[in-house]
Amino acid sequence: MKIKILIGWILITVIATGGWGREVIPLGKTRFEVRNGAGQSRIVNLKGKEFIVVSVREPGSDGRFYAVDRDGVVWWSGAVTSGADDFKTPSGIYPVLYKKRYHMSTRYPEPSGINNMDYSIFFTHQGHALHKGSVNWMSHGCIHIDPRDIPTLFRWAKPGSTKVVITRHTYMPFARPDLLRFRLK
Repeated sequence: MKIKILIGWILITVIATGGWGREVIPLGKTRFEVRNGAGQSRIVNLKGKEFIVVSVREPGSDGRFYAVDRDGVVWWSGAVTSGADDFKTPSGIYPVLYKKRYHMSTRYPEPSGINNMDYSIFFTHQGHALHKGSVNWMSHGCIHIDPRDIPTLFRWAKPGSTKVVITRHTYMPFARPDLLRFRLK
C-alpha cells in the first residue's frame, strides 16, 4: 500500500511539473531556457506574445510577477508569494487555461465559506492559479497576487493566448529598465 501511495505522489509530481525537475531560466526579456531533469534543454522565445513571468519567492528569485505585452514591455509588476516547501509551485511555461472571477478552492476550502481564490487565472490542470491573496504568507502551490494588483492582471490575461512563466530565477535585470521608465517598483 505504501509503495502505491509513493508511486502516486511521484506521478502527481511529474504531471504537475511537466517532467522530472523542470527548470526555467530567463535569458532575456522574452527568451527562456527550459531544462528537464535529464539535462536536456530547449530555448523558448515569447517575442510577440503576452506573458506573465512569476519569479517565485525562493532564494535566488524575486518574489514578483511581471506582465509583459506583445512589444516586450514590462508594463506591470508586483509582489507575489508562492507554494510553501511542501507545496512547491511547478516551474514551466503554461498557457492561461481559463479565468474565474469568484472561486472557492475545492482542495483547500475556507472554513468561513468565503471565496479564497478570487480573480483566479488558472494555468495548470492540477488547479494552480494566480489569484488574489496575501503576499505575506505562502500558498498551497498557487501564486498569491496582492489584492491591489490582481484585478488589472485578471482583466488583461487572455485564456489560450497569454502565457504564464514560472521560474525560480531572477527576472529583474530584464524588467528593471521598463519598471524605472514607468516608475513602478
